[in-house]
Amino acid sequence: MTDTEAPGSKPSLLPHEEPLPPRWDLYIAAAFLALGLAIMAGALAMPTFYDRMQQIYTAPGLVPGVYGAIIALLSLWLALRAVARGGAKKPKTEPRKAVEGNSNFRLFLAVLLCMIYCVVLIGRLPFWLATTIFIAGFIVVFEWQAGMAPAVRVKSAAQAVAIGLVTGVSVLLLFEKLFLVRLP
Repeated sequence: MTDTEAPGSKPSLLPHEEPLPPRWDLYIAAAFLALGLAIMAGALAMPTFYDRMQQIYTAPGLVPGVYGAIIALLSLWLALRAVARGGAKKPKTEPRKAVEGNSNFRLFLAVLLCMIYCVVLIGRLPFWLATTIFIAGFIVVFEWQAGMAPAVRVKSAAQAVAIGLVTGVSVLLLFEKLFLVRLP
């Protein structure tokens, strides 16, 4: 809460934090449902290795199929939430005005960080280290706010490094020990 807000009032949101109208959530849910179902269909078309007497978890379509199912289920959840918020009703108000802010810059930053991860870090560093640097950097960049106290900034950066390290090592172990896939 800032000094200018009254106690008990809702904090004001930044332009990029304002929720979209429920109808937009409904459109997004439909798009992601189609994507999830397409991924599942593609995964089902992959070979199963049944004829070679292999284990079921070695099928190449297993992980994409699970991801597709999760995307489809989450899109259904989003659609139900949007309908509950009135997304299926015809909007009574005028369309939302374009939000001024830095959403295009934030999108550019996200793409830039992903490109650095793919082109610069992967293949030049061990996978766990590249992933740790990427995740920690992503968190630091997107959690940074002007006027943060130095102690808060250091604590946030330390948390980002810890999250990145746990994620990098966990993904490496998961893929190499469970899925038997060597990562770069």
